[in-house]
Amino acid sequence: MSLTQIRLQMEKLGFLGMLGSVEDVLSRLQKGDINGMEALDELLEHEKRHRGVRATQSRIQRSKIRKGAALEEFDLTLKRSITKADLKELGTLEWCNQGKPLILIGPTGIGKTYIARALGLLACEQGKATLFMSTTEFLENQALSRQCGGYLKFRDKLTRPDILLIDDLGMRKFTSQEAEDLRDIIEQRSYGKSTVITTQLPFDHWSEIFGDEIIRDALVDRLEPQGMVIKIKGPSFRQKQKKEMVTDPGQG
Repeated sequence: MSLTQIRLQMEKLGFLGMLGSVEDVLSRLQKGDINGMEALDELLEHEKRHRGVRATQSRIQRSKIRKGAALEEFDLTLKRSITKADLKELGTLEWCNQGKPLILIGPTGIGKTYIARALGLLACEQGKATLFMSTTEFLENQALSRQCGGYLKFRDKLTRPDILLIDDLGMRKFTSQEAEDLRDIIEQRSYGKSTVITTQLPFDHWSEIFGDEIIRDALVDRLEPQGMVIKIKGPSFRQKQKKEMVTDPGQG
């Protein structure tokens, strides 16, 4: 079989990782630089890496997380209460492996969403299914699911991922039904799945979001005791950006 025929068969069978390296591997095999087992092992390794990259890209796409966030690029030059050691601990994803919730609390512009996005992308790279939703998106989808009788399908979609990220909780008040549905989803996820929530409001202010005290207490009980709660204090990153733009009007 010629090299062209081999390449055509690989392409037909979907061995695209092998396809890019088969010519070089066969050439070294013919020269005696490697033996048959080494050639096969190398081709399989190329295929494994290729499929791993594609799987990661697919998980990131399904996660709805905007790219461009990484823990190692988080700006620590501003004096915030979160440290490099804190970020390193979060980056181990041990909290996710244990199915613990993660609550990031802090004022607007402090970097909560950036950290959540970075953790979500990291989880995708490590083979974990992740889903990112703003609070507005959550409420819009919840309302639509109730209107069309598809709530259980909506709940299953949000229960399935290893990590569910809900961004900016507290942007608006929840009705009793909205609050109950969120409690139900958090309850379903409390059995081995991690929920990440970013919010400006500490738990003792959640009555401002959820009018029903029973539902509010049930939510807090599922999130606070067994979860990681990180309160981030310090100047807003957006304020820094504004100062930089004033200092250098040519930027942007």
